[in-house]
Amino acid sequence: MPHEPPSTEEDLVERVVASRVVHRGRYLSVRVDTVERADGSRAEREIVGHPGAVAIVAIDADERVVLVRQWRTAAGRSLLEIPAGTLDVDPETGTIEDPDVAARRELEEETGLRARTWRRLASFWTAPGFATELMHLYLATDLDAPGDGRMVPEEDERLMVDLVPLTDAMAAVERGSIVDAKSIVGLLWISRELPAIRDD
Repeated sequence: MPHEPPSTEEDLVERVVASRVVHRGRYLSVRVDTVERADGSRAEREIVGHPGAVAIVAIDADERVVLVRQWRTAAGRSLLEIPAGTLDVDPETGTIEDPDVAARRELEEETGLRARTWRRLASFWTAPGFATELMHLYLATDLDAPGDGRMVPEEDERLMVDLVPLTDAMAAVERGSIVDAKSIVGLLWISRELPAIRDD
C-alpha cells in the first residue's frame, strides 16, 4: 500500500530507534540504524561513521594550485586531488581534532608546505546518503617552501606532489581528468573567488 507523500519537512524526519555496529576500523565504523518515520513506519539505514575531514586549496604566488596524486583502491586508479585528510580522534577521550588545526597539519604532511594565510571556505557532506563525513574546505595562500623539520606523509601514504597552474587545473576538471569530488568543489569554488584572491 503506497504511503502518503510528505507535506512538511517534519514529515521527513527519521528517528533512530535502534543501532548496531557491524564493523569498527581504525577511523571508520559501519552501523545499521533502525529508523522510525513520522507515520510510524520503520526502515533500516546502513551508515558509515566518519569523524570528518579537511580539504585544502593551496595556491602559490604564481597562481599555481598544489595537487597530490595518489592511488585510490576504491576507484582502482590514481587520482589527482587537492590535499586532504581525516580529522584525528583521541583514542582515550574520543575528542575530534579541530578542523583549523587539521588543515594545517594535513597540508604540511602531504606536501611539506606551510601557509601564512588561511581562510575557511565552506563545509559540506561528502556522501550524506550513507556516511557521516563532513568535510571542511580551506584556502591556503602565502605558501612557504618545504624545509627541514616538516611533517611527512604517514607510512601507508604514497603521494606525488605537483604545482599546476590554476587555469590548467580548472581545464582538467572540465575535461574530466580531475574526478575527485572534493577537488572539483574546491577548484570550482576558487575559480569563482579568484578576483577577490588576486586583490588580497
